[in-house]
Amino acid sequence: MNGAATRCLHLASVAKIPSRSHSKHKKSQSQPPRLRLRCCSRDTSTRIIPMAAAAAKKKAKAIRVHELGGPEVMRWEEVELEDPKEGEIRIRTTAIGVNFIDVYYRKGVYAAPALPFTPGREAVGVVTAVGPGLTGRKVGDVVAYAGNPMGSYAQEQVLPASVAVPVPPSVDHKEAASVMLKGMTAHVLLRRVFKVESGHTVLVHAAAGGVGSLLCQWASALGATVIGTVSTEEKATQATQDGCHHVIMYTKEDVVTRVREITSGKGVNVVYDSVGKDTYKASVECLASRGFLVSFGQSSGLPDPIPMSDLASKSLFLTRPSLMHYTATRDELLESAGEVFANVANGVLRVRVNHTYPLSEAARAHADLESRKTSGSIVLIPDTDS
Repeated sequence: MNGAATRCLHLASVAKIPSRSHSKHKKSQSQPPRLRLRCCSRDTSTRIIPMAAAAAKKKAKAIRVHELGGPEVMRWEEVELEDPKEGEIRIRTTAIGVNFIDVYYRKGVYAAPALPFTPGREAVGVVTAVGPGLTGRKVGDVVAYAGNPMGSYAQEQVLPASVAVPVPPSVDHKEAASVMLKGMTAHVLLRRVFKVESGHTVLVHAAAGGVGSLLCQWASALGATVIGTVSTEEKATQATQDGCHHVIMYTKEDVVTRVREITSGKGVNVVYDSVGKDTYKASVECLASRGFLVSFGQSSGLPDPIPMSDLASKSLFLTRPSLMHYTATRDELLESAGEVFANVANGVLRVRVNHTYPLSEAARAHADLESRKTSGSIVLIPDTDS
C-alpha cells in the first residue's frame, strides 16, 4: 500500500475494544533489543511562515498549498523561518518521507489547521540551531521525526525538540525518512493494537505498499502466516520477498474465496486494511470468529456506514487506530522508534526506497502515488539550489 502507507497512516480511533491481544506476551525471538533513545525537552508548535507574514530570520524553500485539490495545487515557494525558541530546534532537512496522509490533507479529506500550509509529517535532518536553554540536543545531531507537526516538505524547519529522535549512524537518512512513520505505524498495528504472535494468520491489503511491506516482513518474523493482496505480478513478487506466504492478485482472483481456501474455511485472525471503501466487505468476510478488523487508511475512500450486525455474525472487533494516540508520550515515542530502528539495523525490516524525487517535484510524486505507479516507499530530497 503505497497509497496505504501511508494509507499509512492516519490512524483516529473510533472504536478501541479491549481483547486478549492486549495481554502480556512473550517476545518473539525475532524481536531485537530496543534501542534506548534519549529524551529531551518540551513541545511547542512548528513555525514555517510565508515571507510576508513575519520579520525575516532565515530564508528557505518549501512546498506550499494555498487551495485544496490535486497535485497541481502544491507550489514551490520561498518562506522565512523564525529562530528556534525555548524547547525548539531548527533542522536542515536531508530526506523527507511521503505518506498517503499527505494526500489526504492536500485534498481536504483531513482538515489542515489553515491555508496556506506546508504538507508532510516525516523527515530526517541535521540540527542547525538550538533554542535557548535546551539540553539533550546540539548542532550537528542527526534526528528524525514523524507525525506532528505538519510541515516536513521544506528545506529547513523549526520544530519541537520533544518530537525528534536520534537516528543511529547505522541507518541511512533516506531509509530513516521512509521508515519512521510507516515503521512506527507497523509497530503499533502489530504489537499494540493487535499483538501478532506465532500461529496467527494475518491478511494485509496493499501488501507491496510502504506500510504493507513492513507489516508483511515484521509479521512473518513474528511467526505468523501472512496473506497479502496486490494488483500486479511485479507487486506479487515483492510481497513474496517481504515474507508473504500467500499472495492474492485481487485483479484476477476473488480475495474471499482464496482466503477461505488458504485457511481451510477458518478465516484469518486479523485484517490490516488501509484501502477502506473497496475492501471493507471482503475484510469482514475473511475474518475468523472473534477476529479483528484493523482499519488504518482509506486510499479508495471512506467505507460506507458499518452496521453493527456485520460484526455480530462472528463476534468481530473493529478498530480505527491513530498512531498519534499510541505515541502520545515521549516514552512511547522513543520505544516505538527504537524498535523500528533496531529492526532496520539487524535486518528484520528491509526498507524499500523505490522512488526518490526532488522536493520541488513533490506534485509529481503525489500524482504517481495516487495513480498506483509506485511501490514501497517514496522519499523527497531537498533541492540544494535556491
